[in-house]
Amino acid sequence: MIERVGRWWNGSWGRIARADISLRKITIWRVDARRGDADSHRSTRRDFETEADARAFVARLMETGPGAWRDMLDADRSSAARRSQGR
Repeated sequence: MIERVGRWWNGSWGRIARADISLRKITIWRVDARRGDADSHRSTRRDFETEADARAFVARLMETGPGAWRDMLDADRSSAARRSQGR
């Protein structure tokens, strides 16, 4: 089972400016980072043994990445709850 425990977006749109980071737990901690849109993007994937190490890597990515990062995990949960209620 894959559990999404963190999701961030830099608030920018477009091929070059957009960046997303996801933190998932899959018996290991995996960080997926993407820069650009669906047509033109670069991806990075790193696995960690501890949540602390994974979150430290996420923090470094956000410190060096452009934009005003937003925590998107609550938005994902709200959207899923609305879908399950048929809204």
